[in-house]
Amino acid sequence: MPFVRIDAAGTDKLEALGNAVHDAMVETLGIPADDRFQVLNGQATLKYDDYLGIHRDEGIVFVAITMRHGRTDVQKKSLYRRIAELAEEYAGTEPRNVLVTITENGPVDWSIGNGEAQYA
Repeated sequence: MPFVRIDAAGTDKLEALGNAVHDAMVETLGIPADDRFQVLNGQATLKYDDYLGIHRDEGIVFVAITMRHGRTDVQKKSLYRRIAELAEEYAGTEPRNVLVTITENGPVDWSIGNGEAQYA
């Protein structure tokens, strides 16, 4: 059950970016198609520079994914690549402007509702 937060300036492309991230997770991580929990934020003030020689501009998108541990490095690298590809295809966001982070945790760190730890 990944939890995704996407921050991007403006709201006209947020739905497309949400779809891109979700589709990439379904394809590369094998999450169920109905396992979508996202916060889409177009009201953020975004700050960025050209770290690692990658020029970013006002089209920058920050994607933060929290999920249970257990994915391989290969899966994560595939996910990053696929998110960038689909963000460009779905929303016109250049891959250089897609910054993705993953935070992992354990089964007891989730409550999907009803005040229960369903995975623990």
